[in-house]
Amino acid sequence: MWTLIEFRLDRGSGVATYLQLVHQVRHALRLGVLRPGDRLPTAREVVAQLAINPNTVLKAYRELEREGLVSGRPGQGTFVERSLGQTSMGDRARLRADLVRWVRDGRQAGLDLEDLEALVASVLTGFSHETPESPGIRESRDSHDSREEIA
Repeated sequence: MWTLIEFRLDRGSGVATYLQLVHQVRHALRLGVLRPGDRLPTAREVVAQLAINPNTVLKAYRELEREGLVSGRPGQGTFVERSLGQTSMGDRARLRADLVRWVRDGRQAGLDLEDLEALVASVLTGFSHETPESPGIRESRDSHDSREEIA
């Protein structure tokens, strides 16, 4: 049966297999790939695809169920209960296109994947420190100092 999500494993990542499955489902929910009512692949399908223990798949699905993201229906499968993404598909598509352009610009400027990830992480870290009194990040105006500062 055709499914909306195809799991992939990075066996060298050091991340537990069940957590990789959980993270991929969360990611698909955030991106709108999976929506409420969609059926996840059965444990048997995932086992056949990835050659992993069925208990690993069941553990991942139990974790997602505990979080209220999915629910198991006996004899039918595991279904998405709620989404994590709050943006419209149009906004998401526009933001993705902007990000693709940004990555392309970064690559043309000579940045590698780790450089790009570090830049994104630095911006996200700045936003994680955001408060109502100091919303966002401002870039330093000093031409000699391009470090970002928390506003």
